[in-house]
Amino acid sequence: MKTMLRVKIVALVVLSSFALCRLAGAADAEGNWNANCAACHGKDGKGRTMMGRKLDIKDLTDAKVQASFDDAQAAKAIKEGVTENGKEKMKAFGDKFGDDEIKALVAKARSFKSGQ
Repeated sequence: MKTMLRVKIVALVVLSSFALCRLAGAADAEGNWNANCAACHGKDGKGRTMMGRKLDIKDLTDAKVQASFDDAQAAKAIKEGVTENGKEKMKAFGDKFGDDEIKALVAKARSFKSGQ
């Protein structure tokens, strides 16, 4: 009987830990977006910030903009940065974020798509 109770407790702890990790990942993406992306892309993804206007940032709520790139391209842009005509348009974050954080930021960018 004690063994069965221990198994249930261990299972509950493992499942709870998994759920907390997923919540933490979502919170990290939000925090990373707000701290590193929102100055240009805006907290709402519309790019209507002073820097967003200056850099002609695309509106991530626009379905056509979202369709213009795939997740791999978005991850590469976050990791390696973006240059246009030899000028840096977005700095690289590959030295700051790991692959899981970059994947979470791509998901955050995708969450702005209208109708989602």
